Amino acid sequence: MRRAVCPGSYDPIHNGHLEVIARATNLFDEVIVAVSTNYAKKYRFSEEERLEIASETLGSLAGVSVLPMGNGLLADFCRDHGASTIVKGLRSVQDYQYELPMAVMNRQLTGVETVFLAADNAYTHLSSSLIKEVAALGGDVTGFVPSAVLKRLS
Repeated sequence: MRRAVCPGSYDPIHNGHLEVIARATNLFDEVIVAVSTNYAKKYRFSEEERLEIASETLGSLAGVSVLPMGNGLLADFCRDHGASTIVKGLRSVQDYQYELPMAVMNRQLTGVETVFLAADNAYTHLSSSLIKEVAALGGDVTGFVPSAVLKRLS
């Protein structure tokens, strides 16, 4: 069985994330959406809420499970869950420059490979931070997030 991990803080999960996760299900038998928490960040949604939103949103995708990543290294999470691959979406060359050193380190730590999927052009401008900012200022983010996020932002 080919198992991959799509890690992220998903605060909130948006349509760009969903598009990459859906494409990953075409490449792997099982995809684990690993919801992470960086304690240096300020979150709009708690880890529990982010897990609920992701589960609600991704429940209809076959082969997808949603799990908390916990406090350890992503490479260790992958090893512990039998995943040989990390899937990351890239919006720009800046994303690649940020992700590449981590991909190399993860491979050196446990042998886990990273696959980069180029974001669909419709989503290259999306980020969770931008969505939170627009929503906080009263902007309509309906076309950018799933309904589970929209109802919690309202």
